[in-house]
Amino acid sequence: MSTASAPVLSKPSQSISPWAEAWRRFKRHRLAFWSLWLLMALVLAVLLGPVFYKVGINDIDFQARLAGPSWKHPLGTDDLGRDILARVLYGGRISLAVGISAMLMAIAVGVTIGAIAGISRGWVDAALMWVTDLFLSLPQLPLLLLLIFLFREPLKQMFGLELGIFILIVAVIGGFRWMPVARLVRAQFFSLREKEFVEAARALGASTPRTVVRHILPNSLGPVIVAATIDVAAAIIAESTLSFLGLGFPPDIPTWGRILFDARDYMDLAMHWALFPGLAIFITVLTINFIGDGLRDALDPRRVL
Repeated sequence: MSTASAPVLSKPSQSISPWAEAWRRFKRHRLAFWSLWLLMALVLAVLLGPVFYKVGINDIDFQARLAGPSWKHPLGTDDLGRDILARVLYGGRISLAVGISAMLMAIAVGVTIGAIAGISRGWVDAALMWVTDLFLSLPQLPLLLLLIFLFREPLKQMFGLELGIFILIVAVIGGFRWMPVARLVRAQFFSLREKEFVEAARALGASTPRTVVRHILPNSLGPVIVAATIDVAAAIIAESTLSFLGLGFPPDIPTWGRILFDARDYMDLAMHWALFPGLAIFITVLTINFIGDGLRDALDPRRVL
């Protein structure tokens, strides 16, 4: 008597986490994917370059003043004979640190205010949005200049020259970048707080802080991550603008914007002096913007790639 063969059960498909799916979708965005690698290479060059390139940022070569790129000075020299490559590598650390720190400050303040406004009702939400609209209506550049003039010397005396200016620049830039994040998080909270999984958590007795931290906030992080990439690029541009106006870091601390400021009077004699720090700003901001576009597409569940 023949026995019927038992049906072969197929293996259950392996579940993919949301972040793994987002990474898979991000890799399909070729421009964003290669921009990520280019940005990582730039960051590694800035961090590890001074370890291998031993020329000091203040070493002077009087025989090579305003010299173009050469084997001895790959990016040329400035009016004092200082190596531009060494100064661009050193300045990249400060510019990127300012961008990341200002972004973290803006995201922290924006998420906090947006979450409180989004979970609250009545006068709390109205008051926080009134403060947000007030900051949005302020003229940013004049106020930035005023704050730098007012607090520059006290912070230099309290924390030292470099750290004091760094804290001031980060606080001023981050203090004017949190408003879009707050509005974004508030809108996400309005959309998510009425969803079924949030109602289920409340029905099971979850407190409001637990509901926010465990259920609503993680589901609203996608747009926040995209906003964070935009804030990094905006903070780098803002720092470069302040340094180019002579109101950022002092002359002995070379940031990308400060190098451009020093090179403004020698554009006809030494174009390379302004070209390379400007190119570094351009590549950094462009790659960050492309990465933001890729993250926006990868974290959008309605978009099919």
